[in-house]
Amino acid sequence: MSGKWGITGYVVLSVITWGLATDPPLETYNVDRAGISVSGVSSGAIMASQLHVIYSSKIMGVGIVAGVPFACSGGSLAGLSTCMKVPSLESVATFTALVTTGAFFGNVDATYHMRHDKVFIFSGQQDSVVHPDNGPNIARFYEHFIHDSHNIKKVFNLQTEHCMPTENFGGSCTVLSDTNYLNDCGYNGAFEILNFIYGGHLVRPSSNTSLSGELRKFNQAEFFTAPPLTYSFDTTGYIYIPSRCRDKSHKCKLHVALHGCKMGRHYINEDYVRHGGYNEVGELNDVIILYPQVVPIPLNPYGCWDGYGYTGAMFATNKGFQEEGIRRMMRQVMGGW
Repeated sequence: MSGKWGITGYVVLSVITWGLATDPPLETYNVDRAGISVSGVSSGAIMASQLHVIYSSKIMGVGIVAGVPFACSGGSLAGLSTCMKVPSLESVATFTALVTTGAFFGNVDATYHMRHDKVFIFSGQQDSVVHPDNGPNIARFYEHFIHDSHNIKKVFNLQTEHCMPTENFGGSCTVLSDTNYLNDCGYNGAFEILNFIYGGHLVRPSSNTSLSGELRKFNQAEFFTAPPLTYSFDTTGYIYIPSRCRDKSHKCKLHVALHGCKMGRHYINEDYVRHGGYNEVGELNDVIILYPQVVPIPLNPYGCWDGYGYTGAMFATNKGFQEEGIRRMMRQVMGGW
């Protein structure tokens, strides 16, 4: 399943469904097609950027926490490691050219779809896993495609380790918390991301915010042609349905929140999907939160999203197996694409 990344190639993913899972199927809701967004931390940030670039005609905003620029790895684990540690070697011009070429060949959406999108970029000053200078490189990448600089928010000044920063859950902000990589930084990263993406007027959660909606498991297997483990996917995913969104006559936004390496339920049970901060924001602002899940396999021993080609050469295109799986989940929630 490994190989060099080739954005001009072609891989076919059939639509046969693989069953044999015990979780209920993912339901369809009344989703505002103009309010589709995605975010992620660490490898989830890489996948979030890949999803945004690939499906920019559908996705209007992205949050990137402790990530690296799109296509930075060049399709190898060694390349990804270099990006994470030595961002001074990155060529942003090369990354933007790859996207332009990919759009020409139809492997990512036309780049003009990004011109009015919202991008939130967070890099902690004490991140010991992904060098914080990746933040400015991600910003330069997006500045090539987004017309208004006010649509890119850069948060590079906080003293945080490699983590998803929360307001009141997790370990010390400046300590690498390998228990769950959720750090109590007095900073609600999930709210800041969603508030920026959706225009700056969301209701901010408090410590007393009640979750009247429902966090549900769903069967991820129905979205793949083979056992989900083939593509490093868990059989189980999660979705938070805000209380008002359960009434399918009420229109809601959709946000995909992607965990990082060693942050799926295989490693930290439900900490990320319950304590990452997204559900409270979703509840107060009618945003459905979709939590796809990956697990470790020999080519992906830490349960990361594919940012270096372990699922194949087309990992960062619309032929990528993981992107197509997530797209199918989104399509099911939206009731179409």
